[in-house]
Amino acid sequence: MTAAPHRRRGLALLAGLAALGLGACATPPGAPARWTSGRLALRVDAAPGRPPQSLSAGFELRGDDREGELRLLSPLGTLLAAARWAPGLALLDAGEGERRFASLDALSREALGEPLPLAALPDWLAGRPWRGAGHTATADGFEQLGWVVTLGALAEGLLQARRAAVPAVTLRVRLDNAAAP
Repeated sequence: MTAAPHRRRGLALLAGLAALGLGACATPPGAPARWTSGRLALRVDAAPGRPPQSLSAGFELRGDDREGELRLLSPLGTLLAAARWAPGLALLDAGEGERRFASLDALSREALGEPLPLAALPDWLAGRPWRGAGHTATADGFEQLGWVVTLGALAEGLLQARRAAVPAVTLRVRLDNAAAP
């Protein structure tokens, strides 16, 4: 297996896990978790020694940043990858067997060579800054952890998060049910 296809599969899995934050709209503790679905697009700009990477996929998600399940789907609805996670463990299956990671951060570090703020995503997608770090309000969202989170269209099911540091990363999410969390 070459490094480029491995990175693309890792990026696809990472993008889906990045969307796990959509679980912030989940039901209260003890209630059955509902599935959230939509589309996501992730773009990682070129960096020294790395070409740009991008992914667009459908997703089905249930759970939150602590425990859940995610399915990435092709435009025709074919399962591309599945992930399950719980405290201290992230399991990924992209059709070549399950891979285990100690955390979602370890997964993102392996997939892209750098960690993404996966712990913050549930709060971001719920339209609020993560309580684990300081933030600065902006006209249509906030800035946190070096990312600008744009919430202007969240009521329509749209969110964008962008990190300008090299390599720049942009995540766009469109929920099937256009209702604010």
